[in-house]
Amino acid sequence: MRDLKQNTQVQNAERQGKRQRIEEMTEFLKEQTGDLIEYDEQLVRRLIEKITVFDNKLTVEFKASLKLEIEI
Repeated sequence: MRDLKQNTQVQNAERQGKRQRIEEMTEFLKEQTGDLIEYDEQLVRRLIEKITVFDNKLTVEFKASLKLEIEI
């Protein structure tokens, strides 16, 4: 029973951390003004954790623990 409670608390903490990162990313994006017309190194480093290139798709992993797959 103790292990179950501890695992549940760990999962809740992880979920809360993900929510916090998503909220931070959302607030950061809301603060951005104007259209993005060229590559912005600072923006990429702040938002993206990793990009993986496959033969037929790209996988973009954001620091907010979101993953996006793009077919090419």
